[in-house]
Amino acid sequence: MKRINFVLIVSLLIICIMTNLNAQIKYPVTKKVNQTDMYFGQKVADPYRWLEDDKSDETAKWVADQNAVTNKYLSEIPYREEIKNCLTNYWNFEKTGLPIVNEQFIIFAKNNGVQNQSPYYLQKPNTDEVNLLLDPNKLSDDGTVALSDISLSNNSQYLAYTIAKSGSDWNEINIMKTDGEKLKDKLEWVKFSSIAWKGEGFFYSRYDKQNKKAILSGKNENHKIYYHKIGNDQADDKLIYENPDKPLQNYTAITTDDENYLIISKTESTSGNSLMFKNLSTNEDFVELVKTFDYDFDVIGNIDNNIIVLTNWEAERYKLISIDLSKPEQSNWKVLVNETGDVLKSASIAGDKIIVVYMNNASSLMKVFDFEGNYIKNINLPHIGTVNGVSGKKHFNEAYFAFNSFTTPNNIYKLNTTELTYEPHFISKLNFRTDDMTTTQVFYNSKDGKKVSMFLVHKKGIKLDGNNPVLLYGYGGFNISQTPSFSISRLFFVENGGIYAVANIRGGGEYGSEWHKSGTKLQKQNTFNDFIAAAEYLIKNKYTNSDKLAIMGGSNGGLLVGACMTQRPDLFKVAIPAVGVLDMLRFHKFTIGWAWVTDYGSSENQAEFQYIYKYSPLHNIKKGVSYPATLVTTADHDDRVVPAHSFKFISTLQENHKGKNPVLIRIDSKAGHGAGKPTSKAIEEAADIWSFTFFNLNIPFNKKCDKPLINTDLNQNKTSTPGAVPVR
Repeated sequence: MKRINFVLIVSLLIICIMTNLNAQIKYPVTKKVNQTDMYFGQKVADPYRWLEDDKSDETAKWVADQNAVTNKYLSEIPYREEIKNCLTNYWNFEKTGLPIVNEQFIIFAKNNGVQNQSPYYLQKPNTDEVNLLLDPNKLSDDGTVALSDISLSNNSQYLAYTIAKSGSDWNEINIMKTDGEKLKDKLEWVKFSSIAWKGEGFFYSRYDKQNKKAILSGKNENHKIYYHKIGNDQADDKLIYENPDKPLQNYTAITTDDENYLIISKTESTSGNSLMFKNLSTNEDFVELVKTFDYDFDVIGNIDNNIIVLTNWEAERYKLISIDLSKPEQSNWKVLVNETGDVLKSASIAGDKIIVVYMNNASSLMKVFDFEGNYIKNINLPHIGTVNGVSGKKHFNEAYFAFNSFTTPNNIYKLNTTELTYEPHFISKLNFRTDDMTTTQVFYNSKDGKKVSMFLVHKKGIKLDGNNPVLLYGYGGFNISQTPSFSISRLFFVENGGIYAVANIRGGGEYGSEWHKSGTKLQKQNTFNDFIAAAEYLIKNKYTNSDKLAIMGGSNGGLLVGACMTQRPDLFKVAIPAVGVLDMLRFHKFTIGWAWVTDYGSSENQAEFQYIYKYSPLHNIKKGVSYPATLVTTADHDDRVVPAHSFKFISTLQENHKGKNPVLIRIDSKAGHGAGKPTSKAIEEAADIWSFTFFNLNIPFNKKCDKPLINTDLNQNKTSTPGAVPVR
């Protein structure tokens, strides 16, 4: 009885604080301009167009004013600092990444706890000796410079590493020797690039030097492939391929292990690619291998002259084919691993085997085949979860794979490719319990009767009384699958009595190409219907109610949240659209947005405009409607989904929203779309999101977390030598 009274008192206190705090919000008055566009006879007002200029002083002042209101609101939530302390403690455990395998050593990233960025280490086989190779924390004082990619040369002498500043997609490639010597090479204006080694250099992709005023929002056009020889200036790099007649194509370079062939993958969107190749030993002209962009062709490696390709050509759920580059005609292509009922997600060559990862109802299965495509055996994974990558080398019998789940962090296992057995290589030790949490998978019917799967993560023994706080998460786009994955932040919600729900909605890749396509273009509403149906299922089956239901999604998932909260504002209490695509009429005019037309359609096509206009979040905010408590999140260096989407959306929402629910925006500085975000910023953002969510879902938070006791080295972004990671 005392416990019940205490919870009741805390709840009443929160309601009182919430009522007062929400009533006190004074939103900035955002200037409106007389901007109207005509789309096929339809006038569309765009009064906040001026906010698209991310470099103007006026926009900078607007950002400062909005952040001031949001920060004031969040600062008055009584447990904001306590949540930040708890999250910091939860975050502070050792984590390691998937190693790069080599006969001479392995290279891996490891974070001792809350270092802003993870340093890379080199370890020799059969020893416990671990040496620091590269520490990105030393590249900036605040941790906002991150490593976005590293690539080891085939002769093991060089390491090319790509850095990104403040979360931008613009990269810079640097080179060092694996003995630790840093070289002078610096390659700029790199974006959406691989590193494909050939001799004493590599092929890479870049754009021409950009106008700095439009660097974060200007359209990305005229991608090119160059060859850089180590030791040369970038000005001396050799142009290998360009096509000025196709400015909206991107190019990725691939070389075979023997460096005999260069393969170029061309893309015009986020799905489908063509292939061309040339024999580097004879330096003949490029040969067109795949001419259309109708299917995916992902080159995963080669066996002599044969490239192994993962494709959905004549296989909705993907298959592996072998193409002999000495006889490249389609009539000579051979099927190595045929399509099955499960989605073939990835494949890797390791030892003398092909390790294939499938998705079965959005969870991983691992199977092994020989080079002729003959099935050998299944590799039984630790439990239901997701294989996050396999790292191996041809004819080398040690490989590694990363595996995680909703309640298990990214653990690394070493695979013997001869015996096909594995053992733990690195197992993370958490600072909080997950053994009292459980994961289930349920299936529900969408509006049109289509069966959709959803994962539910919560503490064991939860009562289905309709009063549990729920976070419903989704993505639903670009053939990207939402499989079990570990998130410290979201488990914090579960640890505090919440239910974390992940819906495998259409537009994703969980069930193959058709599942993806049925959530695109003139079928995009299926994605939103699936998500809304997930919420209705959770309410109908007594997991929660509308006053306890929060929704969250980022990027395309931000579009999902924006569309659902404007279509069904009554269904949700809290909405967190993160770095979202929210202006569906103009997304293709910025940076790489033109590549998304295959998923979304375009406002320049009449039929597609009429469809898009009906769900575009920005254009479907109605005056006088009470919308959920909304915290839009974005960042000033997001050049993937430019912050103008979020700026215009929140301005329109603040203008038209009726009711006491807060509608705010959190605009991070020196941050981008999400990749490379330093740990300190990730914790701050998570603390603000959960403070806002707990407060508006009326979740009593009375946990006391000691102020984090963080290793001095970690706190100062210095690097201490990690515990030994044995290599046998």
